Amino acid sequence: MRRRRFWILLILGWIMSICLACDSQQAMVSAPPERPPAPTLDTPVSPRSTLPPKTQAILDQVGSLVDPPRGEVRLVVISDLNSAYGSTEYDPEVDIGVNLIPFWQPDLVLCSGDMVAGQKPSLTPEQIRAMWAAFDQHVAAPLRSFKIPFGFTVGNHDASSATAINGGFLFQQERNLAKEYWETHDPGVQFVDRFQFPFYYTFAAKDLFFLVWDGSSNQIPADKLAWVEQALASPEAQQAKLRLVIGHLPLYGVAVGRDEPGEVLSNAEQLRALLENYRVHTYISGHHHAYYPAHKGQLQLLHMGILGSGPRPLIDSDLPPRKALTVIDVNFATPEQTTYTTYDLQTFQLITYDQLPRFLAGHNGMVRRRDVEELTAAEQSACVQKIGNSLCST
Repeated sequence: MRRRRFWILLILGWIMSICLACDSQQAMVSAPPERPPAPTLDTPVSPRSTLPPKTQAILDQVGSLVDPPRGEVRLVVISDLNSAYGSTEYDPEVDIGVNLIPFWQPDLVLCSGDMVAGQKPSLTPEQIRAMWAAFDQHVAAPLRSFKIPFGFTVGNHDASSATAINGGFLFQQERNLAKEYWETHDPGVQFVDRFQFPFYYTFAAKDLFFLVWDGSSNQIPADKLAWVEQALASPEAQQAKLRLVIGHLPLYGVAVGRDEPGEVLSNAEQLRALLENYRVHTYISGHHHAYYPAHKGQLQLLHMGILGSGPRPLIDSDLPPRKALTVIDVNFATPEQTTYTTYDLQTFQLITYDQLPRFLAGHNGMVRRRDVEELTAAEQSACVQKIGNSLCST
């Protein structure tokens, strides 16, 4: 009897052990895999999966970079890339800015002049060609490898249009060699009219029409302005959803050391009226080495920041000078049609409107910050006291 009970208990124990083992195995099979920890605000997230290695390396160092909501068309705008006279070297911000461009995935890159470091009579043809070769290495060749078109205007350090007493160009050699470079390096834009490329030309991109004029000195000759009118009146221009003009010198003074005659285009009011007459939305300029988004009358004015040497402070402002790059997102159906996102390329922080003066009273006229519709009575009075009532009109 005892032996029978022993075998019964032994068999039952064996059966239970098998069942427990089965339950354990089933639990192991059906248990969900361990989940990775949920990402937090401190978790680095790559915004693109196929960025060039140099772009990704910069983003890894920065940690995070604001990527604004994308418009129907996206432009990246740079300006004033050059260093000291004759230099074939570029400041680090130039390489950083260019190599970050794939992060924003623009349809087009614009440059408002000063790509090389000319405007010095003693420079030899070999030195000038070396500067353009360095520009190609640091800027143009990377953009070609990214397959991004490059629209540009020449600056005073590229091909100054300053004239001598006899009417010839003081820097004819630099103009010849700038033309030589651009005739052998395709910028990739869709030309409408090559007229006198690279000094005067038009191109189009995704319902945008661009006119480039030679603002490398303060005078635009009358015959060239006749071409400007003809180009802006053309069906290609008027059927576009937005028209933009690019030149090196701005219409109005905005920066310390550049707020004086000769550093802005002459006859600014007449030029503004011309652009407004053909419904130009924005005039993009460089030269003053200071970012300031403005408007006057019906014309938007984007005074571009600098990536190269010598950023300047804005007039009547205690803000430190900064190096900047601007992303423009175009949304045709919105009232503003364009949105700016501007980055300080030394801190990688955004430069927002509220960080900038509400208006600037330059020697040849007042401009308001882009988001400011009306000045306060105190602001208007301060402007009038500085430059007079006529120059403080909107």
